[in-house]
Amino acid sequence: MKEFSPDYTNLVDAARNIKPRRMPLYEHMISDKIMEKILGKDFTRLWHGDETDKREYFRNYADFFRKMGYDTVSFERCIGPAMPGSGALGDHKSGVIKTYEDFAKYPWDEVPRIFFEKYSECFRIMGEELPAGMKAVGGPGNGVFECVQDVVGYMDLCYIRADDPDLYSALFSKVGDMMYEIWKEFMERFGDFYAVLRFGDDLGYKSSTLIPPDDIRKHIIPQYKRIVSLVHSYGKPFLWHSCGNIFDIMDDVIDVAGIDSKHSNEDQIAPFSVWVDRYGDRIGNFGGVDTDVLCRKSEKEIKECVREVMDYCIDKKGFALGSGNSIPDYVPVEGYLAMIEAARERRRE
Repeated sequence: MKEFSPDYTNLVDAARNIKPRRMPLYEHMISDKIMEKILGKDFTRLWHGDETDKREYFRNYADFFRKMGYDTVSFERCIGPAMPGSGALGDHKSGVIKTYEDFAKYPWDEVPRIFFEKYSECFRIMGEELPAGMKAVGGPGNGVFECVQDVVGYMDLCYIRADDPDLYSALFSKVGDMMYEIWKEFMERFGDFYAVLRFGDDLGYKSSTLIPPDDIRKHIIPQYKRIVSLVHSYGKPFLWHSCGNIFDIMDDVIDVAGIDSKHSNEDQIAPFSVWVDRYGDRIGNFGGVDTDVLCRKSEKEIKECVREVMDYCIDKKGFALGSGNSIPDYVPVEGYLAMIEAARERRRE
């Protein structure tokens, strides 16, 4: 068996909805703890050390992706933690913006500076430690909806929608401005390290979008378009990650925002084949294996599922195989490895 040689252009082609020479693997995120178990190395503690420690961290981090057969390294740092008073989204804190007065005094112009003070060193070192043939996938994480929620809260955002439509509109516009400034500087400083740019913005749940589709069309998709167009101006494809039942706005995200590819699927919403059938002629589709399958099924059943997904998608244009969401701590190592083994067996590796 020949040694695996990564080539990031495989994922670039898949993201552009071009059939790559080799079916690429893709994950939105893989838990460091999962990596440590598989590599048999304790390296995550190095994250908090000096530059030498961080370089060693990223060598191990990138080496994991290479050893597993990925052509790219998934790496992002989210905007939310750089937003003062954030935490309403992930930590369920009370939102810091409840009124137009709160909105007006919020330090929006400071967020880009805070973001790069927190993360510039990480992006730089990560890029400098990429193995030959590899580039990264990611960028500034969190999309427009998630950033708004992180300083407002979902429930309060719904109240604001009813009580103060001007504030509701202004929140999305201002977050779009803030994100654009971050993305502009990011592409100038770190874009060369990246093969594919992305952010995640979960707009739906099992039965529908979290806010009305018309609101998404009016307030969110125009902000997406600004960032996607910026990424395209650098000659890079854009991958959009969004969970939930978002069929009502998919055409708009493709045709108006201009995304090149999409990731995230849950079988309880629709089999991956539905996403491929509906949108595979226009965008690349990444994922395919429901994370729940990796958690609950036997290794034999997982491999059968992976083979079914590959059988359906392998001859499509833009396809990269991976979980339908991510590989968090609670995914059994054996389940993850069964997926990787089945994929690499198909690639004769």
